[in-house]
Amino acid sequence: MPVLVRIPTPLRTLTKGNAEIQAKGGTIDSVVDDLERQFPGLKERLLDETGELRRFINIYVNQEDIRFLQAKKTALKDGDEVSIVPAIAGG
Repeated sequence: MPVLVRIPTPLRTLTKGNAEIQAKGGTIDSVVDDLERQFPGLKERLLDETGELRRFINIYVNQEDIRFLQAKKTALKDGDEVSIVPAIAGG
């Protein structure tokens, strides 16, 4: 089931400049695996060494933060939009 994944500018060097990518998977976990298959190195930018989302990475499904859904186990359906958003800090 294809979903549209929106890639933030800092990660586009890994996606050959693409801002939007079609990926397959029934959960966020499987979409991340498909993104890694298509663009090696992307997964390590999203997940830490324990396999959890990095603190500064937020992922949204249809504009809902997956932290308030089922996190990486959040189910996806055909046509969903997944947005990867790096957290921005300032001071």
